[in-house]
Amino acid sequence: VPIVTGKVIVIMGVSGAGKSTIGKLLGTALSCDFLDADDFHSSSNRDKMRQGIALSDEDRMPWLQKIQESLRERLLNGQTVVLACSSLRKQYREILRGSDPDYKPGSYSSCKVKFVLLEGNAEVIAARLQKRASEGEHFMPLTLLRSQFDLLEADDCEKIFKVSVVLTPEVIVNSVLELLSNDLNFKEDI
Repeated sequence: VPIVTGKVIVIMGVSGAGKSTIGKLLGTALSCDFLDADDFHSSSNRDKMRQGIALSDEDRMPWLQKIQESLRERLLNGQTVVLACSSLRKQYREILRGSDPDYKPGSYSSCKVKFVLLEGNAEVIAARLQKRASEGEHFMPLTLLRSQFDLLEADDCEKIFKVSVVLTPEVIVNSVLELLSNDLNFKEDI
């Protein structure tokens, strides 16, 4: 059985929380690759989101499986990687945690896949999405934001790190690095 030495840090949250921005900065800080889950979406999923149609679980499963395979390969190769992925429901996070071959459901502390939730209220996030839309940067319409907040589950038992989106990107990244350095499974490398 291969020993998993890689690590995955998933920056999660609703659209507009700043996952890609924070993920890229964190990847740079950790000198590791940054992956954006949006890059794994099929063109039909992208089309749906552009039209303001929320994705179903049926749409999401092949996408999550593709991400899981990519993460597993990196974990087994001993790589550390940062992933920006909404990961709104526990069921989706379980699929991503499954990229760690040693993961047993419920063993959150020992899992090599850690989640950091960028928390913010709907007003703050909506304002960010409107700014992005005016700059032509994002394909997630504001109308889908409510459905994302409705989907968001973050049970304390999962040991998800939480950081406020109202902090500056630098402060958020430093907070994440501090949280990870206090996590015994990550400590040795950070």
